[in-house]
Amino acid sequence: MTGFGEASGTFEGTHYFLEVRSLNNRYFKATIRLPDVFQGLEAEIEAALRRRIARGSITVVATCTDESADAAYSVNHRALSSYIEQVLRTPQVASGQVRLDLGPLLSLPGVLQQPSNEESRLVKARAAYTTLLDKAVDGMLAMRAREGQALLKDLIAQRDVIAEQLETVRERSPQVVQEYELRLKGRIEMMIKDAELKLQPVDLIREIAVYAERSDISEEIMRLGEHIRQYTEMITGTGGHAPKPGEAGDRPVGRTLDFLAQEMLREANTMASKSADSVISRCIVEVKGAIDRIKEQVQNVE
Repeated sequence: MTGFGEASGTFEGTHYFLEVRSLNNRYFKATIRLPDVFQGLEAEIEAALRRRIARGSITVVATCTDESADAAYSVNHRALSSYIEQVLRTPQVASGQVRLDLGPLLSLPGVLQQPSNEESRLVKARAAYTTLLDKAVDGMLAMRAREGQALLKDLIAQRDVIAEQLETVRERSPQVVQEYELRLKGRIEMMIKDAELKLQPVDLIREIAVYAERSDISEEIMRLGEHIRQYTEMITGTGGHAPKPGEAGDRPVGRTLDFLAQEMLREANTMASKSADSVISRCIVEVKGAIDRIKEQVQNVE
């Protein structure tokens, strides 16, 4: 799910800022942008993210403004002197036609040296970014939780559609065989009457039994009902109440829900292929539509 969180603070004269953004993704993917001097912290930050986030495209952007004197680069006087000596030997400079400007010389390789306290700066940045990352992730997860409440309502609504249509199918299924028996008897009696033949009851029973076996969807109804029960436990918590820490609704279930939706669709397709009843067919169309919406929405579930 989408979310955003940020945090900032000043630690020992250095101001740090960090923001975390989350977008939908079936898997976990982290993009971390740190100041060049702190690139060594990337693996630690990604590990900290993985401990709290199981799914989504996560982007972390961190900046640092060091206002202390320790942030100043030092001048390598020997390197600068060497450059100046070489420039002074240039005829145009020696004759005074060109003025010597120290500004460009400072940008030459080796003139400016990074602060020598890189290790201590890295230690300080690690502590600062660890604290800020926890705060930013808290804010991002809070935003995702608010979005999750709206998503949960839609997932429950689609569950209710499937359960309602499945109940209609369950009630209708026994009647299909009975209606087929009546239609078959009527057609056969008409044909026998015209041909002046006699039908043995065992032949009629055999034909009805074959049709009943071929169109029996009781197992699919049972399995889909069990999938609905498991689906309910996963999205709302055991027993159908709101999720609490440690219950099913508090654990990452996005990928499992995706797989479960595929299994639900499999059962619906099997029922559609077995039954030729128009009422059941209409119900299965509604069931498959709700399952497709679930498959789309669970991509946003962690």
